[in-house]
Amino acid sequence: MKIIIAGAGEVGFHLAKLLSFESQDITLIDTHRDSLSYADTHLDIRVVRGDATSIKVLEDSNVTDTDLVIAVTSSETTNITVCVLAKQLGAKRTIARISNTEFIDRKDEVGFTKFGIDELISPESLAANEIELLLNQSAFNDTYEFEGGALTMIGLHLNRTNSFIDKTVKEVASVFPNLKYVPIAMQRYGTQYTIIPRGDTQFKEGDQVYFITTKEGVDEIYELTGKERHEIRNVMILGGSNIGYKTASDLCKNRFNVKLIENDKEKAFEIADDIPSCLVINGDGRNVELLLEEDVQDMDAFISVTGNSETNIMSCLVAKSKGVKKTIALVENMDYFQLSHSIGIDTLINKKLLAANNIFRYIRKGEVVAMTKLNNMNAELLEFVVTPSSIVANKTIRDIDIPRSAIIGGVVRDGEGQIALGDFKIQSGDRVVVCCQPQSISKVEKLFV
Repeated sequence: MKIIIAGAGEVGFHLAKLLSFESQDITLIDTHRDSLSYADTHLDIRVVRGDATSIKVLEDSNVTDTDLVIAVTSSETTNITVCVLAKQLGAKRTIARISNTEFIDRKDEVGFTKFGIDELISPESLAANEIELLLNQSAFNDTYEFEGGALTMIGLHLNRTNSFIDKTVKEVASVFPNLKYVPIAMQRYGTQYTIIPRGDTQFKEGDQVYFITTKEGVDEIYELTGKERHEIRNVMILGGSNIGYKTASDLCKNRFNVKLIENDKEKAFEIADDIPSCLVINGDGRNVELLLEEDVQDMDAFISVTGNSETNIMSCLVAKSKGVKKTIALVENMDYFQLSHSIGIDTLINKKLLAANNIFRYIRKGEVVAMTKLNNMNAELLEFVVTPSSIVANKTIRDIDIPRSAIIGGVVRDGEGQIALGDFKIQSGDRVVVCCQPQSISKVEKLFV
């Protein structure tokens, strides 16, 4: 697949890195020599120095033969212009990164596809949505919804109070036969090895386990794992960045009590004017005395989304030490993901990873409608639409030749989520959620083409 990425910043470089690992034909365009030289020496891609809004630069990048153009520069206007030009010059699909979330909310009304823009993404909006979802599933450290929650992926750490510690998947299924969930991936405590569970796979204390479940199954998992469902109402946000602003705005609309701390006086006043129901404090959130004055100990959740990863991590640790049950930190360094649970923070989020997940489904074969990578694990969750010509159509699960490093987690049929076991028959029109490791992705994709 030929892909052009305009913008070698954080999101662009990260995307180029992930896509180059998959042997895609990548061209990266940027005006900054330093950014390109680093990408050129570290990645197996082609780099072009120049302005991506230049028709000549796009033509030099072979835009006419390109399958996908992804514009992720820091300028929203540049990204929109690049996509419009690329589509007119022959690119098959285009994706533009934007910061104005109003564009996403009203994209059908405005009709961006008529201009030549197939998809709009906002890393900040994706991060804000992820935070809200994590607050709604307060006991879990990772979560993702398919088809509006018909199926939900949840991730959690198993502790010694869990009822199925030291039991195999098969034993748990026999003891609790009517459960509406299936384990799809796990990582042993202290290792980086990802396991796709089978019937004889044993649950161990300290495992990070991912489940696919239905709406009803979420309560069952709370009960079985001994996790408490804490109602979250009082939330403190550190940082009035785009993510902080969007999160505060969304939470206030959903009747959360929100306090936001912002160091920049002018920005603090702007946020206070824009979100009247949010209590905005102008001050340095790294100051422990300020946090105590603002009753951090009475908060149900603490979210740190400043532009500094270390500040976000340290402030979350302070909040955790004061008894806050749910902490979420925004980090830029992917390596920090491996440290999150060992240092005591509930969830780390990374907007580059969220944006990459959102874009990745456009390079997958088959009718992929949603996908996400599991945090700090070597596995992906893909949602495929079954067509009449798909190999899996009209077959039961046990008759499908699915690789051992992949597992079918569930099926959405007519808007209703179902846990698909061996005798479940897949039909055309079904939306099938599959968890697979990288080595099995191409084989899984062929089942749904």
